[in-house]
Amino acid sequence: MAGLIAYGAYVPYHRLARTDVAAALGGRGGKGTRAVAGYDEDTTSMAVEAARGALAREGLRARVSQLFLATAAPAYLDKTNAAAVHAALGLDPHVLAADMAGSVRSGLGALVTAARSPVPTLAVLSDLRIGLPGGTDEVAGGDGAAAFVFGGHRNGAPVIAELLAHDTVSDELLDRWRLPGAPVSRVWEERFAEEIYVSLADKALTAALDHATLDIGSIDHFLVAGLHARACATVRRTAGVRPEAVAPDLTGAIGNAGTAQPGLLLADVLDRARPGETIALVVLGDGAGVLLLRATDALPAHRAARPVAAQIAAGSAPMPYATYISWRGLLDREPPRRPDPEPPYAPPAHRRTGWKYGFVASRCEKCATRHLPPDRVCTSCRSVDAMTDEPMADVRGTVATFTVDRLAATPSPPMLVVVVDYDGGGRFRCQLTDATEADAAIGARVEMTFRRTVTASGVHNYFWKARPVRTGETEGTH
Repeated sequence: MAGLIAYGAYVPYHRLARTDVAAALGGRGGKGTRAVAGYDEDTTSMAVEAARGALAREGLRARVSQLFLATAAPAYLDKTNAAAVHAALGLDPHVLAADMAGSVRSGLGALVTAARSPVPTLAVLSDLRIGLPGGTDEVAGGDGAAAFVFGGHRNGAPVIAELLAHDTVSDELLDRWRLPGAPVSRVWEERFAEEIYVSLADKALTAALDHATLDIGSIDHFLVAGLHARACATVRRTAGVRPEAVAPDLTGAIGNAGTAQPGLLLADVLDRARPGETIALVVLGDGAGVLLLRATDALPAHRAARPVAAQIAAGSAPMPYATYISWRGLLDREPPRRPDPEPPYAPPAHRRTGWKYGFVASRCEKCATRHLPPDRVCTSCRSVDAMTDEPMADVRGTVATFTVDRLAATPSPPMLVVVVDYDGGGRFRCQLTDATEADAAIGARVEMTFRRTVTASGVHNYFWKARPVRTGETEGTH
């Protein structure tokens, strides 16, 4: 039986209230909030966070043979962003890492490709939605990521949702576009595409149900994702599914995450679906696509450690609108009077890939001392070249001391720096993110997160930061 064997989702901590947009710019901002990627986050870093959740089960990373990263907002062009995700996850060098980038439909492409692959495949959907200040894309958009591993029993992992059928319909439709280099998308008048999308969704859904020999009434969870809000609403209303089967679209709480929205909706349903229930995911964008899944008896024991609902509930209080547009590069803020940051350099970064991207330290084989960063000479027993790799990305720690730096260059001053004592030994100094000054406290529990520390001379520098443990999970879950 082929199907889904693992999943994970990532909803950024920060929130923007739509009423605050209206208060700043006038007009109607709407109700609710949207999820906002931090100043140090992009689609690559969010993809890493989602994929870590999907690969949390012991031994699963070693089984992955392919990695596809889908995004409409790649951190790089002319360079594979999935390679950084691959490095951060510590996957085998022979695992194919490739981007599916440039359009929101790439998320559907990654899901279908992974579902049809004969080998275990990780599909990661990530997006960061930006619109002009006060525009629909700004207030209705959202940021986030989701990851899914497809495979089968022969790959040594239980299937948590069987793939029953899938179908796609493609159509050249000019309803949303963005030229290379343009910061935001342009959108045609919504009424033009609504009927077209509804018709395409009906074709894809009917074909998928026929392939699975199911009827519309057998669907227990009906998910519709896409950036055309009116078309999505019409499909939910007219598809013929039972009203109680229509799943919430989450846009009121976190906004529409574009490429990642199908993944976030699917992860949210998997967080609560019961064995035997049928899930239909409909994705609209340059056509339509449908995936039909059925939850298995293995799902309850292998749900994601961080449910989507819990991440939504753990979000921050709404941030100031001025801070948001500053983070998105729509408002220039005077930097501190310090030298400009230096970009990372390719040769040393490549030599230290395990540490820089994977946060892999070393442990002395003779006296068991941990070293962060890794070293050849043990600081305790002075043994030379007696080290083994010690992955630290999933190890939590406690703040031993901290500083609040109001002079350092950061898009979100002040910079919070903590010294972390890790569970099981080892100490390291790093930045604290997704936090206020009140969160920087001796004795606070922290976990590690993959972030973009700086962009200089057109080069992104990725590394690991600490963030407060606040998701309500028990110690030991990551």
